[in-house]
Amino acid sequence: MSITAVLLLLFFSAMPFVEARYAIPPAIASGEFTAFEAFAIGFTGNVIPVVFLLLLLDPVSAYLSSRSGLFERFFTWLFTRTRRHTERFERYGALALMPFVAVPLPVTGAWTACAAAFVFGIRFRYALPTIAAGILIAALITTLGTIGVIRGLP
Repeated sequence: MSITAVLLLLFFSAMPFVEARYAIPPAIASGEFTAFEAFAIGFTGNVIPVVFLLLLLDPVSAYLSSRSGLFERFFTWLFTRTRRHTERFERYGALALMPFVAVPLPVTGAWTACAAAFVFGIRFRYALPTIAAGILIAALITTLGTIGVIRGLP
């Protein structure tokens, strides 16, 4: 396993819409990583931006919205999409973030969960562990599914 491969896996795992769920399978399939290594590095790469997003989304969105109409429209679009899940978040709070992230489907990842935590006022100390648990579950599902496909299991 080369440092370049590790950095690429970390990078792709940290990207929105890709995250660990889509970065782990090619890492395992490449043969450069064991399933455990791909899982551990992919999980770590996916959690890193969550910390920064949860801490910085509020001040950065306020700053950018006050400076540019483009950013204001983007954040309005993002928050409108996130508010579709209002009932679930009002009922379960931070716990709603875990299954939202755990299901390895597009647009249900950690980045969107961070936006949901911001929109619904879920504090960092509650949001981080539930989002991390969701990432852990999604990465585990993806890793086990990839191993199954590679070994030819149904």
